[in-house]
Amino acid sequence: MRAALALLLFLAAARALHRGKAYVREKVCQEYRMLGKENFRTLTIIANSRKYSNGTFEEIGHLVRDIVSLAETCCTDGADPSCYETGSTALSVKSCSAASPFPAHPGTAECCAHEGLERKLCLAALRHPPQPLPRYLQPSDKELCQAFRRDPREFADRFLYEYSSSYSQAPLPVLLGSTRTFLSMVSTCCISSAPTACFLKEKLERKTLSLLTLTSNRICSRFSAYGKEKTSFSYLASLAQKVPTASFEDLLPLAEYAAEVSSQCCDSVAEDCMQKKLLEHTAKVCTTLSARDERFSSCCKGKNLMENHFCILAMPPAPVPKLPEAPEPTNEELCGKEGTLHATRFLFELARRHPTLPDAVLAKLYESSGKLRGECCSSKDPSACWDSK
Repeated sequence: MRAALALLLFLAAARALHRGKAYVREKVCQEYRMLGKENFRTLTIIANSRKYSNGTFEEIGHLVRDIVSLAETCCTDGADPSCYETGSTALSVKSCSAASPFPAHPGTAECCAHEGLERKLCLAALRHPPQPLPRYLQPSDKELCQAFRRDPREFADRFLYEYSSSYSQAPLPVLLGSTRTFLSMVSTCCISSAPTACFLKEKLERKTLSLLTLTSNRICSRFSAYGKEKTSFSYLASLAQKVPTASFEDLLPLAEYAAEVSSQCCDSVAEDCMQKKLLEHTAKVCTTLSARDERFSSCCKGKNLMENHFCILAMPPAPVPKLPEAPEPTNEELCGKEGTLHATRFLFELARRHPTLPDAVLAKLYESSGKLRGECCSSKDPSACWDSK
């Protein structure tokens, strides 16, 4: 509960930092006092490494130092009420200077064309796109301990930066839990009399959380790129390609629930949202599909639902099935009240018959079908429009 509250306050602070109102200062200072300087600093590294995932370690370091200094200076008893407003304004000016040490962003110049609060809000909204693939590679146990012993604080800061920027789309509570347990493992095992055995034990205990971080980063990256509706179709197409014998009616609810998990948990500050909902989704998939496909049955036999989910996620498409040609929806169906459903069903049939079609291609087809329906169904002669397409 403490971590969830801290994260909730941190998000409020991050959004509020650029608003310059008295009650906002109180939220930031409440968090700073509750967490203490070091925990506040840790959260600031994670949040900004996640937000500016293309920023360098040095750039993130500059930003973190200024944010922590602002809180440290303005949250003391007796601080001038205007301290925070003045300090946040100075940060925005520094962001807009030609020699700014903060992470570079293509939209900075546009934000800096504004003044005052508008500039601050614009700068606050900037965010780097997610990394195509996580770039963090965990060193060997020996290398970890060498770096840790050389400079524990530098080691922790660099790890927080590298891990959080690599898994920038994973929910903040997941990142916080994963980084906290990793640093605890290193600090414990590197002073242990039997480090090899210690690391083995700790890594086994962290396995579920590590898989959750990897999986949720992938899930939320897709949700960020696609939005809820296209995410639902993406899941539907993926399941159709893995188990083409399953019906549209079986798979659609699973896909819609998966998209709902993304919608509810990717930006949630609840500690267990992603893990709880993801495990519920995995249980539903296993209940529905285990009897239809032995590969799903095999994945679902494990006692650890997170490992089961990862097994399903990594499952390759099924061989090309022998199915009759898919019936195309009529123009009337496509332009009717359930036009989206008819179009989705047809693309589902396409996906299950062509298991090697990439997700990006199917997603593009889904997007194009929506545009065509919008164009043709609103035209004077929908049938002629469809025929011409």
